Amino acid sequence: MALMVNMLGYFLGHYPQHFELSDEQRNLILQTMMFFIWLAGGAGVFTRVDPGWQYVDALYFCDVTILTVGFGDFHPINDAARGLVFPYSVGGIIILGLMVNSIRKFAQELSHDKIIRTHAEKRRVRTIDRSVTTTVELEQRLADEKILARRLMSSSFSPAKAQHGSRSTEAGSRRSRKAQLKSGMKLIQRVGSRRQKLVLLQEEKDRFDAMRRIQRSTSNFKRYSALTMSVIAFGFLWLLGAVGFWQAEQKSQGLTYFQALYFCYVSLLTIGYGDLSPSSNAGKPFFIVWSLVAVPTMTILISDMGDTVIASFKRGTFTLADWTVLPKASLWRSLLQQHQGLWNWLQKKAEKAEEEKRVAQGFPIGPAEDDAPPTLEQVAELSKLDQHALARKLGLAIRQTANDLRADPPKKYSYEEWAVYTHLIRFSRMSRAELEELEEEEEQGLIEWDWIGEDSPMLAEQSESEWLLDRLCESLDRYMRRQHHQRRKGTTRRRSGSGVSRGQHPGVQHFD
Repeated sequence: MALMVNMLGYFLGHYPQHFELSDEQRNLILQTMMFFIWLAGGAGVFTRVDPGWQYVDALYFCDVTILTVGFGDFHPINDAARGLVFPYSVGGIIILGLMVNSIRKFAQELSHDKIIRTHAEKRRVRTIDRSVTTTVELEQRLADEKILARRLMSSSFSPAKAQHGSRSTEAGSRRSRKAQLKSGMKLIQRVGSRRQKLVLLQEEKDRFDAMRRIQRSTSNFKRYSALTMSVIAFGFLWLLGAVGFWQAEQKSQGLTYFQALYFCYVSLLTIGYGDLSPSSNAGKPFFIVWSLVAVPTMTILISDMGDTVIASFKRGTFTLADWTVLPKASLWRSLLQQHQGLWNWLQKKAEKAEEEKRVAQGFPIGPAEDDAPPTLEQVAELSKLDQHALARKLGLAIRQTANDLRADPPKKYSYEEWAVYTHLIRFSRMSRAELEELEEEEEQGLIEWDWIGEDSPMLAEQSESEWLLDRLCESLDRYMRRQHHQRRKGTTRRRSGSGVSRGQHPGVQHFD
């Protein structure tokens, strides 16, 4: 079917002459061909084994057998046919399962390219439109804070206040005021710089949270849109199939529309009571075509329900068990953390009891160390580290993200963790002058991105751990190239200096 569609598109001028099939399309084509060969070939074999069957009857029997419906109106009547049922049914069910799985993956591939990406892009564009003024407001707020800091500084270091209680000379008073003014400026600049960095991190965290909400919304939309399409397809095939069987079997069996609905429902669920079954020459071929489309659609519907309805029921069951018969570790901790006042009071009580215990055992007083995630204040302090300290942290970060690749489901990092990794990615960025000094200008890799932009890591096809590992390795490569270039440059300078000290001017050759 896919090949025929592509061929028709080529003749109509919509597709190029050469096209590439994805792995899912290739598997679907091969498995569908194998299924129909198995179905038609099996019908021919059963026609030879049981001479009383016509080819249409044998094809109907093979279809009912592979789909595990089993009405019972046709069944093997000799040992040879019964013996063939063993391998034929198992092989047919396996091929059918592979084909249904390929159909589901192919549908997900199409929906991801046409529907899911469109939904995510619309949500991202709406978010950007709502946050256009965020940067402007941030810059205005920072400018107001600088003006306020200057006014406070000028009022704090007035001449009258500087000369209060002192009878020193005018020159000494002037030097004292200058020293106080200089120290006050440094203090305000340090606090202002730290405040500005924290405000910038908070603003970037808002964009990160917005993109994380888009990511969750897209994931939910992907699951429930697939479920909606499967429900619509199921209802359409159920109602349309009932109309077809009602018209085909109305004369031969006197079938009503309600009985046709009942028959289609029993067939879709592969129950097959056998009280109703197609018997007319039009009903059997229609059932073969209809069942080959409807039963796989029902299987896909059940699979989509497993990702949505059944998953929600499972989470509800686990939640009920956590609060009743099988309490989960740290459950009450997360509940208390939602009530910050009560949590802080209990935490202080616990710290005080722990201090008293350590004092009784002879240990020093102090808060116990834990593996809490980094805070924004700790992220802001990373700018004080030198290149070598950041390189050591970079190696540890690569090892951590490599370990996170084994996480199932894939790990999603908090903003504070992303901020640390982002600093480790960007600290090795080379300037334009450094790139020009290299012998071969190489790509630095992705360094700058916007959380709600088109280059956002959350829109990548890779998992967050895979994306981070690639960027961290690129940062390590840039750092090693820079160190190698600096060592080579230093060696060249030392050689030039040693040549000059021996009286040999660089570039001049001496002959004996």
